[in-house]
Amino acid sequence: MDIALHYGAMLRECIRHQSIARYVLESEHMKKFFDYIQLPNFDIASDASATFKELLTRHKATVAEFLSNNYDWFFEEFNSRLLSSTNYITKRQAIKLLGDMLLDRSNAAVMMRYVSSKDNLMILMNLLRDSSKNIQIEAFHVFKLFAANKNKPPEVVNILVTNRSKLLRFFAGFKIDKEDEQFEADKEQVIKEISAL
Repeated sequence: MDIALHYGAMLRECIRHQSIARYVLESEHMKKFFDYIQLPNFDIASDASATFKELLTRHKATVAEFLSNNYDWFFEEFNSRLLSSTNYITKRQAIKLLGDMLLDRSNAAVMMRYVSSKDNLMILMNLLRDSSKNIQIEAFHVFKLFAANKNKPPEVVNILVTNRSKLLRFFAGFKIDKEDEQFEADKEQVIKEISAL
């Protein structure tokens, strides 16, 4: 186990260099992270998750290119294996990472593609219903992108309209523990967007 953690630290140090990060992103090794993140050993899974996050957030132009070129398989794996994980930590880290990736300006094209999918919307709506408040909050930060999309495809609009009353009821009672003006402003905007559909 210790050797895996040492290798993880060395890999994170190496991927600080864009050319090495690009090599790892473009290799078949990238697909193995979906397995490593879900290993039963917490230390190794956490270490793999830290490396995965570093790969997907450090070199913005490289990441944007990788996500554009590998959108289908990457988000299929991400959604089905990480966002749908039964492990709280895996799910929470995944939804936080998804928010970080989609909210990054360099990933704007990827974000628009992601929020134009009814399947992705349904995953996020289910995460809003998660028993964990922390997962609900992270899911909200991604869900608001669906609501804010000015060019919603008809199938996304249909799902939002069909679930409008449930969503409005949910958001009316959706609070976080500490006072946060930005959160409240975002929530009001989401309510306004959904009400206007």
